Amino acid sequence: MFKRYSDRAARPTLKAALLATASAVVFGATAVPAIAQDAATSDLDEVVVTGFRRSLSDARDIKRDAVISVDAIVAEDMAKFPDLNLAESLQRLPGVQITREAGEGRRISLRGLGADFSRVQLNGMEVLGNVDSAQDSRGQRSRDRAFDFNIFASELFSRVEVEKTFQASQKEGGMAGTVGLFTGRPFDYATGTTGAVTFKVGTNEYTEDAQPRVAALFSQNWDNRFGVSFSVAYSQRETTEQGHNTYNYSRPSASTMQGLVTRGLDISRLSVDERAKFVSGDLYFADGNRISSWNAEQERLGLTAAMQWRPTDNMELTLDVLHGEFSTRRSEVHLATRPLASTGSVAFDTAAAAIWPAQFRTPSVINDIAWDASNYVTLTDVTGTTFGSEHRRSLNENEFNQIVLTGKWDLSDRLSFDGHIGYEKSTYDTPYDDKLYMRARGNLVANYGADGRSATFDYPNWDPTNPANYAMDSFYYRGFNNESELHEGELNGRYLLSDVWTLSAGVAYHRFRQEGIDIFYDDNVNGTRAKMRGTSVADVTSVYTNAFGSWLIGDYDKAFAKYREYHRFEPNTDGTGGALQDIENVFETTEETVSGFVQADWDSELFGRRFRGNVGLRGYTTDTRSVGWIQGDSYAYLGTADVKGGYEGVLPAMNAVLDVADDVLLRFSATQNLNRPGLGSMAAEGSAFRNDDSGEITASRGNPNLEPYKVNAYDLGLEYYFGDVGLFAVTLFQKDITNYIGSVLLENIPFSQTGVPSGTIPGATDSTIVSEFSMPINIEGTNTLTGVELTMQAQLTFLPAPFDGFGVVANFTSVEADADLTGFSPQSYNATLYYETSRWGVRASMSHRDTWYSGYNANPMSAGTRGFEGSTYVDASAFFNVTDSLQINLDAVNLTNETDTQFWGKNRYLYNQNQSGTTYMAGLSYKF
Repeated sequence: MFKRYSDRAARPTLKAALLATASAVVFGATAVPAIAQDAATSDLDEVVVTGFRRSLSDARDIKRDAVISVDAIVAEDMAKFPDLNLAESLQRLPGVQITREAGEGRRISLRGLGADFSRVQLNGMEVLGNVDSAQDSRGQRSRDRAFDFNIFASELFSRVEVEKTFQASQKEGGMAGTVGLFTGRPFDYATGTTGAVTFKVGTNEYTEDAQPRVAALFSQNWDNRFGVSFSVAYSQRETTEQGHNTYNYSRPSASTMQGLVTRGLDISRLSVDERAKFVSGDLYFADGNRISSWNAEQERLGLTAAMQWRPTDNMELTLDVLHGEFSTRRSEVHLATRPLASTGSVAFDTAAAAIWPAQFRTPSVINDIAWDASNYVTLTDVTGTTFGSEHRRSLNENEFNQIVLTGKWDLSDRLSFDGHIGYEKSTYDTPYDDKLYMRARGNLVANYGADGRSATFDYPNWDPTNPANYAMDSFYYRGFNNESELHEGELNGRYLLSDVWTLSAGVAYHRFRQEGIDIFYDDNVNGTRAKMRGTSVADVTSVYTNAFGSWLIGDYDKAFAKYREYHRFEPNTDGTGGALQDIENVFETTEETVSGFVQADWDSELFGRRFRGNVGLRGYTTDTRSVGWIQGDSYAYLGTADVKGGYEGVLPAMNAVLDVADDVLLRFSATQNLNRPGLGSMAAEGSAFRNDDSGEITASRGNPNLEPYKVNAYDLGLEYYFGDVGLFAVTLFQKDITNYIGSVLLENIPFSQTGVPSGTIPGATDSTIVSEFSMPINIEGTNTLTGVELTMQAQLTFLPAPFDGFGVVANFTSVEADADLTGFSPQSYNATLYYETSRWGVRASMSHRDTWYSGYNANPMSAGTRGFEGSTYVDASAFFNVTDSLQINLDAVNLTNETDTQFWGKNRYLYNQNQSGTTYMAGLSYKF
């Protein structure tokens, strides 16, 4: 997906400046050991930092000590991560932007690259975990490389680190960066028995339910020789998102529009010019014109266990186990325009068939219409609109399991080894995803404002809650399943060559597998249309009300009982329904990678200042295989494609840090990294069709032979550290991306060159010509993005007491992409103001991101251009220490009930607009 900028030639490039800095830094190094710094500080009194300040201080230490560019978030105590959601914590870091689901953080983009380009590791092992979304526009059931951070409770984690630059000792991948998640371990805590319990209960202004959230952690540490720890986190939450939305648009042709008028559509109330425009084929009409509520009951459970053992002073073994469950019972309700005898899902209709009640057999009357300069219809006033009342119910179950054994062995003062072996499995299952449709007949005034960016729907002179205005339609039955599995192992060695140089080397093995299947049993084959359509709804409905209106929705229990129906993927026991036809996206993809690295780290002096860094190479070889169904007309199974691929390469990396002054660091990085192709692009599943009239064959499939994205990345940063928590930092970065993935259309090639079995078309052979064949490919050329990050945090100790308890954390990020990259906001900023004493504290945070695009198309009226309007979220929290062990907590999420708005097209027409309400929580924390 692309977004185009016009000032590519004028933008300054960072590459020359950064490479010049690298040359000066590397060649100016001297082989002298680093000298201890800040000896004078030994005379100062020790300052004990607690609470949120401690979290900031610990995170700052991680950043300062690292050779690569790292930002971190550290829990201030056991089971006390700073935010209720990991993504919401991550958005406080510079360069990180998030998407939200029902008001809760879900996915991140990092330094201008979308969620697919950020690698996530859990306790050192790569992790993939996807949950579902209520909305198709958010990638409802997408199974990809992105990680959904709402799958785990934040209380399970002791820290999160975001590595923004790459070093050879890291496994390749994640060209935006690597997010490391770490659960608590017994040696992280004091010797003896320690633990913590937190309990919170909350509610949302829309749902008004009781939302419990419980977490507990127990650790037993026997003198750092042997230890065990366990944690559990459980929560329940009801959510709702309410608003207006469309299905994009329809642009009916002139002949289609004239045909509707011929069949009785009444446009006589329009002016002569308006009638001519209406049938011209030039107008774009909003589809759907829908008011909606996406309601869900969420349940989340997380369990961790860790065991650590030091059999000798120089050896340590750690076993980490994590189990996560995230389930959602969703009830979506919509009232949308869904004509029975018109085009698309526009607001006007002609006479329906005789099976429908009398009110459906009268054509619509167009009372008024308005459009803008781009021919988008911004207002329609219609008498006799056909509506669809859709009640969708689904159960979505996600389960994640991981076990990792990590070892460290200091064989001598100079030689050490470390590594891990691990296994994880992630499953996503939707046993049912059903739709109950009813139809209604009424009137609608749909007004999208003069610019098409707002929505007001009025329903004059009819009652949307009166069953007499409705008729039953049908059921849809659907189900989805996806499974991911990962085996991983690595072994690294480290040898101290001298007081300056350390040599590291290692090997790693990574085997990833994913498979999926989608099942659709629609009403045209499951038999529900024939026995339900046009019948009365009087005994199978209930009234639903949200902030935007009231209307009737179907009741599953009542309708199932009345029509003797049930969720099924086979004919009914009463004999209705045909064979299941629509089985899609059937595939299995595997990746097997062997990699290794060699890296030299140095710690010396340059011009009398400490100078440290590393330089290295990482080599990799990856073999891929994808097996997928090829399907034809009516989704018929035609055969299986089995395609193998692979790639290999070497990635250089160099990172350097120079202490240019006391407490001032200059960082530089020049690296290469990769990002493996999207799983959907690699899947070999596809289709093949023969045109009955022309006899021409068209085909498509995924491409397991895709090469990975490649990036040359350059970073230059200046950091100033002061006080207990103080930090000011500015970082410039540039990424040059090659091997970008797009689509190719090949014409008139033999079946043998498509990778699609010729047997999928009866009578075809390997030499049979396919007129059009499409698949994803790597595109030549380079896409470049540049950016700047500003970070500031400080304790305002210069203020007179008691105001010296105030502190501030703020950052600003600006990103500009010149090769049509999408998925990021050009500018974003975050700010947190806090006040803390040893007894109590309060904190308020604001997070803003500008308008951003999730897709781009050169056609100004194409729905391929999509995005989100800018948003600002405000959260707050407070605590009071009753005793040293007992604390009272208050949290408020989304205080301003921010509106989430999606758009389509160059003019940013309204696509989806909803609000999720403010959530309030109060609780107790006890530690021992």
